Amino acid sequence: MECGELLKKLSDIRAVAGRENMAAEIIAGLFRQYCDDVSVDSFYNVIGFKKGQAENPQNVLITAHYDEIGLIVTGIEDSGFLRFTAIGGVDAKAIGAMEVTVHGKKDLFGVIGVKPPHLIAPEDKDKGIKMEDMRIDIGYDGEKARELVSIGDVVTFNSPTQELLNNRIAGKSLDNRSGVAALVEILKELQKLKHDDNVYVVATVQEELGLIGAVCTTYNIKADLGIVIDVCHGDMPDAPSDEAFPLDKGVTVAIGPIISRKHAKECIKIAREENIPYQIDPEAGDTGTEAAVHAVAREGIPVILLSIPCKYMHTAVEMVSVNDIVSTGKLAARYIAGRSKE
Repeated sequence: MECGELLKKLSDIRAVAGRENMAAEIIAGLFRQYCDDVSVDSFYNVIGFKKGQAENPQNVLITAHYDEIGLIVTGIEDSGFLRFTAIGGVDAKAIGAMEVTVHGKKDLFGVIGVKPPHLIAPEDKDKGIKMEDMRIDIGYDGEKARELVSIGDVVTFNSPTQELLNNRIAGKSLDNRSGVAALVEILKELQKLKHDDNVYVVATVQEELGLIGAVCTTYNIKADLGIVIDVCHGDMPDAPSDEAFPLDKGVTVAIGPIISRKHAKECIKIAREENIPYQIDPEAGDTGTEAAVHAVAREGIPVILLSIPCKYMHTAVEMVSVNDIVSTGKLAARYIAGRSKE
């Protein structure tokens, strides 16, 4: 499957943080095409294992989270409207008038209705709407709504992927299904290469709630090197130039306090030698990614952070370049195959 088609398939699946059981088997099926063993742990982290060819192989652990932001039902009104709150970093400004799916006893189409401008008082026209003042309308009265929906049911955004010009794709949950697509690209590349090390690729859960899946994974797998695949901010109007990166200019390689300087430098060297497009991502703090977990797991795992530029993060119209995902997979695989063990 080509990377673009794979990304569209991954984007369209539903896996709100804490409900990754909805998608775990789909991702496991993708890994099984390339791995010697695939398992799903009790938290629904999906773990693929590819055996190294050395007599005494080291372990390389590569993680990319596959959970997505969403909503959770907090109340059902007599009118049938559903109250809700966010799972993960949902911006209330971005969800008004959106179409959603409520995962109740069956999947139900709904809309997050907003008051028409005709009915808004003049003094309130420029004010944002708070999430607690929004409701989901599924078209039923309270009795029928309570029959089909329970408090605690999750809600996902309806935003089918769309192909744009220049090999770009827009849709929901590209943070971080782009990273999962990169995991598959890594496995595909490793099929062509000799690699001494055991490779564990893990699609992790609940990153949006506090890196929880990565904590479980780095405890479970004793790694000699960690590689984290995530997204970073793509360039867009008014975005700070030192915090956003252009699409289609390659994978970003992080440099910063918690990143292994040795491994990052060697990774950049490989990118130059192999003519793989890359960008430098200066990270002064903990990066806000699973790299922060790898760095302090057990006695500490040397870690590299490779990121895919993504526009409009944490909305339902995130946008990435397929070329950047391919570059990410190629760089990680070539580094694993050629890395120094000193």
